[in-house]
Amino acid sequence: MMKISVWNADLSDSYLKQVTQLGAEYIDFGSGNAFPGVQEKGYPDLKEVVQIRKRIRSWGLDINRVTLPDMTETFMKDQPGGEKELENTCDALKVFGDAGVPVVRQRFAGDTFDAMMVRARTPHRGGYMSRAESLARPRPETPTLPELQKWWDRFCRVFERLVPLAEEYDLKLAVHPSDTPNPETPFGGIGFHRVIDAFPSRNVGYLYCCGTRAEAGGTPLVLDEINHYGRKGRIFMCHLRNVRGSLATAGGFEEVLLDDGDMNMFKILLELRRVGFDGCVNADHIPPIEGDTPGASLGLAYSIGYLKALLAALAALP
Repeated sequence: MMKISVWNADLSDSYLKQVTQLGAEYIDFGSGNAFPGVQEKGYPDLKEVVQIRKRIRSWGLDINRVTLPDMTETFMKDQPGGEKELENTCDALKVFGDAGVPVVRQRFAGDTFDAMMVRARTPHRGGYMSRAESLARPRPETPTLPELQKWWDRFCRVFERLVPLAEEYDLKLAVHPSDTPNPETPFGGIGFHRVIDAFPSRNVGYLYCCGTRAEAGGTPLVLDEINHYGRKGRIFMCHLRNVRGSLATAGGFEEVLLDDGDMNMFKILLELRRVGFDGCVNADHIPPIEGDTPGASLGLAYSIGYLKALLAALAALP
């Protein structure tokens, strides 16, 4: 059965109480420096990670996914100090493995081409505002094919180190699609498929972001990719985000509440069940709505309740 995860936010007692009451089951850490030790020595402190997990578990929750320290331009462009970043991220994976964390993600500088997009906030029902992006005109320059190959070679160098460690510690090593998913970006389409071809280990797969991939090509693309990756057992968790439009159909998109976009989210969950997915779903990029305060997100409450209702309906199907 699929579970619901949420972001770590401030990890205060109030926040943990709130998401527990709402029915979340797991916590995701999206930043590479979310844990003590990363800023001081380059990788998390094991004792601190264990203590944080113990505190989260005291609320009936657990950690679902964490993020390794970022591979910055220093490494990706083979600059002095880059090898230290690689050693740090390997040490971080070992720490998370020792702490019993099941899923890790590695971020890479240069997997998005921000200059290709124009960003805005657009109004929707009742006036809530959402993130919107459209293709920049005139089209800016993007990396050349040789430059993209060098980027891929650096990515492979990292995974050549991380994959054996993920197998040793029985960790799932997840790749998120490029967000924004322009076709030329390393994980914007074809490159996303290349990951499990280059690294066929069962410990390598995807943090599949339905919203990001819908921004590339809409519902048909999302359903096709869930079927393609899911039947291979390579979807380790999902970001659920609804959108209007796509780069392919409208040259842009808007990110909206779960029931307010082009996708039928129940169809997405149904396809996930069909391929045997039983990991966490996380409603990310939730637009702020009227009444939100720093300590309480009505958008989060709405999204969790919406997902719990869909999952209950899914469980009632034969």
